[in-house]
Amino acid sequence: MALLEIREYGKDDVLLKVCKPVKELTPRLKTLIEDMYETMYDADGVGLAAPQVGVLRRICVIDIGEGPVTLINPEVLETSGEQTGNEGCLSVPGKTGVVTRPNYAKVKALNE
Repeated sequence: MALLEIREYGKDDVLLKVCKPVKELTPRLKTLIEDMYETMYDADGVGLAAPQVGVLRRICVIDIGEGPVTLINPEVLETSGEQTGNEGCLSVPGKTGVVTRPNYAKVKALNE
């Protein structure tokens, strides 16, 4: 496994581009997912999307303390409620802000 470079907002246009869906889970993408987890944990993050490491694919990895979750081609189906809290982003280092998000989200995605 390898640590990947986390791209920074305002410095890398890859963060502004539209990602392509994953059509087939190849060994290369499986390695990418492993590397994304290693990179996220090393940076003390709780989530990381493929474009944040320069890959324009619809993949994200999450671990909020309940175990790792891989989402491939995620689609938000419904949301409800809201919660507000202080958040940061690995692509915006050193900055945090108060963010309001849904309290519940139903997501459809593939896993590995």
